[in-house]
Amino acid sequence: MKSLTINASQRESVGKKATKALRNAGQVPCVIYGGDTIVHFAAPEIAFKNLVYTPDVHTVVIALDNGTKINAILQDIQFHPVTDKILHIDFIQIFDDKPITIALPFKTTGNSKGVRNGGVLRFNLRRITVKGLASKLPDVIEGDITNLKIGNKLLVTDVASDDFTILHPDNTVICMVKTSRVAVEDEEDEEEEEEGTAAEGGETPAAEAPAAEA
Repeated sequence: MKSLTINASQRESVGKKATKALRNAGQVPCVIYGGDTIVHFAAPEIAFKNLVYTPDVHTVVIALDNGTKINAILQDIQFHPVTDKILHIDFIQIFDDKPITIALPFKTTGNSKGVRNGGVLRFNLRRITVKGLASKLPDVIEGDITNLKIGNKLLVTDVASDDFTILHPDNTVICMVKTSRVAVEDEEDEEEEEEGTAAEGGETPAAEAPAAEA
């Protein structure tokens, strides 16, 4: 997975007054859970731009002003209900030997046969929740939809990997090709039907010649 570094300042005061003062100064109060101790820190709101305002998922290196560096992932974020400014962020510390649970974005590859014939690709999942070591997790999970015809579905089992465990039931649908008013039958299906008809019927017998007049 991609990683971002955020330069931050560890904070000692965590009361309401201190938190309000940080926000007034353009800083975002944050907390890191999951380690031996809970770590409170703050960083400028702009430092989180490439972490929050993107569809991509990243691990984060929190570089504190005391020289400490902590590997983490974003767990929760709170926005102001009116201004949408970031109010608070929670992180979970990650370790090389401990699996993490995270929702990775899903991306299709290929050009669906069903879509080429007028069908519509519908998504049930845009992100897939998985569990695995951070070092082995991909930036995005890809699924090939080339062979999807109208009515076909892509399941989470179709994108399974040895690098992670998918935390959805095996019959969970990621996406499917639905029919539409402009949809036509797949060309390959039509060709198969034509071949089958010809095989069953054989050659058309020639018309009998008219009898010669006496």
